[in-house]
Amino acid sequence: MQLRVSANWNQPRNSTLPTLILLRKCKSQNHVNQIHARIITTGFIHNPSLTTKVILNFISSPHSSLLQFARYIFFSRHAFQDSREQDDPFLWNLIIKSYSHGSQPIKALTLFSDMLQNGVPVARFSISLVLKACSRLGLLKEGMQIHGFLEKLHIGSDLYLQNCLISCYLKCGCLELAHRVFSRMEKLDSVSYNSMIDGYVKCGMIGSARLLFDRIPLDDKNLNSWNSMICGYAQSEDGLKVAWELFDNMPVRDLVSWNSMIDGCIKCGKMEDARHLFDRMPKRDVVSWASIDGYAKLGSVEIAAAMFKQMPNRDVIACNAMMAGYLQNGFFVEALDVYDYMRGECNLKPDATTLLIVLSAIAQLRYLDEGRDIHCYIEVNRISLGGKLGVALIDMYSKCGTIEDAMSVFGNIEEKDVDHWNAMICGLAIHGLGELAFDLFMKMERLSVVPDDITFIGLLSACAHAGLVKEGLMCFEIMRRIHRLEPKLQHFRCVIDIFGRAGKLEEAWKVVEEMPIEPNDVIWRTLLSACNNHGNLKIGEPVAKHLINLDSSNSSSYVLLSNMYAGSGMWSNVNSVRTLMKERNLKKTPGCSWIEIEGIVHEFLVQDKSHPHFTEICSLLDYMSTPNSEITHCRNLDLVES
Repeated sequence: MQLRVSANWNQPRNSTLPTLILLRKCKSQNHVNQIHARIITTGFIHNPSLTTKVILNFISSPHSSLLQFARYIFFSRHAFQDSREQDDPFLWNLIIKSYSHGSQPIKALTLFSDMLQNGVPVARFSISLVLKACSRLGLLKEGMQIHGFLEKLHIGSDLYLQNCLISCYLKCGCLELAHRVFSRMEKLDSVSYNSMIDGYVKCGMIGSARLLFDRIPLDDKNLNSWNSMICGYAQSEDGLKVAWELFDNMPVRDLVSWNSMIDGCIKCGKMEDARHLFDRMPKRDVVSWASIDGYAKLGSVEIAAAMFKQMPNRDVIACNAMMAGYLQNGFFVEALDVYDYMRGECNLKPDATTLLIVLSAIAQLRYLDEGRDIHCYIEVNRISLGGKLGVALIDMYSKCGTIEDAMSVFGNIEEKDVDHWNAMICGLAIHGLGELAFDLFMKMERLSVVPDDITFIGLLSACAHAGLVKEGLMCFEIMRRIHRLEPKLQHFRCVIDIFGRAGKLEEAWKVVEEMPIEPNDVIWRTLLSACNNHGNLKIGEPVAKHLINLDSSNSSSYVLLSNMYAGSGMWSNVNSVRTLMKERNLKKTPGCSWIEIEGIVHEFLVQDKSHPHFTEICSLLDYMSTPNSEITHCRNLDLVES
C-alpha cells in the first residue's frame, strides 16, 4: 500500500510536517521503505530533529520492521555521530529498553557497554534497564558486575536501584545475595518487602516469608503482600488453613486473591470449597474460568463442562483446558467436538497446544482422515514440527496404522530431538517392525543423539514383537553399560516379554527373580501370559496364584490360569477356578477390536452379533480361511531410511 499525504497541504519544500504525519500511518516493511526513500530524497536524513522523531515514533511499535528501522536510524545517524548528543543518554536508553524488554535482552548489555566506552553519561534508568536484561537472562555474574559498578558511582544506596538489584538476584535464583542487599538497605519501601516475600515464597521458605510479612509497617503492607502470602500457603494442604485465615482477614481483595485461593483449593482436592469461592467472586477473569482445568484433572468432567458452557467469553486457553480435561478422562470424541466448536462458532485460531491435544485424541480414536486434516492445517500455516507437535503427529500416524506417513513426517523434520526418535521407534514397535526400529536406533547412535528411558522401552518392545531376542538383549546391555541408565520396571517387563514370546520361560523367570526392584502386577502378568501361550503350567501356576493373592479382583489372572489348566486337560482345576470367579462375582472383560472405513469406526466385541453386516462378514471370513481361496492378503512396505 502506498502512503499518501493530501495534495492540498501548503507546506514549504523544507517542511518536515508531511513526513511526520506519515510516520503515524506506518505499519509494514513497505511503509518503512517509503519513509526511508522520502527522507533520503528530501535530505531530511541529515535532520537530527526529524530522525529523532522517527526513533520516538517507531521504537515502541509492535511491528518488528518499524522497530528495526528505529534502531537502524539510531546507530547510523545518532550513536557515535554527534558529540553534542553524547551528553544526553535519552535515545540510548530508548534503544536499550527496546532490547531489555524485547526479544534480544543480551544486546542491552552490549549497548550499555558502548555507552560507557563512548563517555555517554549513564543514569539510574539506564542501569535499571540493564538489570532487567540480566534478570530475564539469569545472568548472575553480569548482575554482580552492575552491582559493583553502582558502588563505584556512589549510587549504590539509591532505593529504586537497590530494589532492581533484589529483583535481579531473585530471578537469577540467588536468594542469599538478594537478602544481603535487603538487609543492608537504609530505607525500605513496599517494593522491597514484597520482592523479598515473593522470593521466599517461590523458594518454599514460607516461614521466612511470614516473619517478614509480620514485620512490614502498616503503610507498606499492601495487596501484593497479602496475595504473596496467600499464594505461598495455598500450595499445600497443611498451609491452606492459614491461607483461609489470611484471606478472611484481608482489608481488600482483588482477582489475584480469589484466584490464588481457588487454585489452592483445587490443588488440595477441595473442589466444593473451590466452587463456593468461584460462585462468590464479585468479578471473574480468564484465570478464574481456567479452574475448569482443575475440575477436569480431578475427574469432575461434568462440572468442568458446565462451567465451560457458562463462560461469557471463551478463548483459546479455555478451550484447550476443556479439551485437555476430556482427553485426560478418556472422552476423546468430546475433545474433538470442542475443537470443532472452537474453529466454527468461536472462530478462534488454534495454537500449538490445541493441535497437540487434538492429535492425541485422534490417535486414541484412530481417526486417520481427521489426522490428515490437522497435518494439512499445520503445513498450510507453516507451523514448526520441531517440538512436541512433531512427536504427536508421528504418534498419530503410527497409531492410525499408516507407518509410512509417520516415517515421512519424521524424515521431513530437520532438527530432531530425542522425543522425535522415540516416537518413531515406538511407532515401528507398534507395527512389529523390530529390525527397522533397531536400525533406527543404530543410526541414532551414529549421530550421537543421546537416548533416554523411553528410547529403550520402545526399542525393547519392538524387539519383543519381532522376536529379536539377541538384538533386544544387546540393547538392554547398551542401556546399562554404555549409557549408564538404570533399568525401570517397564524395561524389565520388555525383557521378560522378549524371552516369553520366544518361549524362553526359564530365562524370563530368572529375570524376575534377579530384578533389583520389586516386580509389580504388570511384570507377573507378562510372565503369566507367556506361560499361557506356551502351555508352561510349571511356572505359570505359581505365578497365577501369586497374582490372585496380589489382586483378587482382576479377572485376567483367573482366566489365564483356567486356560492353562484346560490346555493340560486338568478339568477339575478349571471348574475350581471358574467357581472361584463366580463366588467373587468376577467376569471376563470381552476382547474388542475396531476398524475405520470411509470415516466410520466399526467396533467388534467377542461373540457380539449386533453389527448390521455380521452375516456377510462371517461369510467372507469363512471364504478367506479356505485353502483354495483366491483372496490373498499382502502388504508391501517400502520405507526409505531418512
